[in-house]
Amino acid sequence: MTGVPYPKNLLNDYETVALDLHPHWWHFAEPAITLVIAIIIGIVLVSVDGPDWLNLVVLVAIVLAAIWLVVRYVQWMTTNFVITSDRVIFRHGVIGKSGIEIPLERVNSVHFRQSVFERIIGAGDLLIESGSDYGQQRFTDIKNPDQVQRLIHSQMEVNEDRMYQGRRDTDPTSDIGSQLERLEGLRDRGTLTPEEFEAQKRRLLGQ
Repeated sequence: MTGVPYPKNLLNDYETVALDLHPHWWHFAEPAITLVIAIIIGIVLVSVDGPDWLNLVVLVAIVLAAIWLVVRYVQWMTTNFVITSDRVIFRHGVIGKSGIEIPLERVNSVHFRQSVFERIIGAGDLLIESGSDYGQQRFTDIKNPDQVQRLIHSQMEVNEDRMYQGRRDTDPTSDIGSQLERLEGLRDRGTLTPEEFEAQKRRLLGQ
């Protein structure tokens, strides 16, 4: 299945897309299971020649479940979880659109959660804590959330390097301070252990 990609005209100059996801297929589970159950009940009633009023009820249930599944599919097509070189973007809506944009430099930490069943099917939730107005934001039905977490961290490091390089080019005296700030960010996100952070810090200050 392919959905609607994130519009390129909404990207900033020189901004590139690293990942464009639609919700995991588990997003269809509830309406699909409901439709299958309704169809099975309908087949059983037809085979045993059930009462007409009950057949009508089951037929209505089948139609409603099918409509629910179609609506969920349209929602899936028009929902994007996007990671770019500058931002994390969540955008959804069929006619009216709404969404959330979190600049990578404002992201404090990224966590993912998976139940045993979600690990089997490759789905889960992503929790992003940021210094933006949204604070803490949860995204559900994310495909392979552990890989998405690593990709966000990777894009954050690239973004930090780009930002700090610009600062170094304009103000050479800020070089050590910016590198220390970057190391602290890596430590806070768990990329560096406290011991590795201290070793890198001592080496930087020694230079």
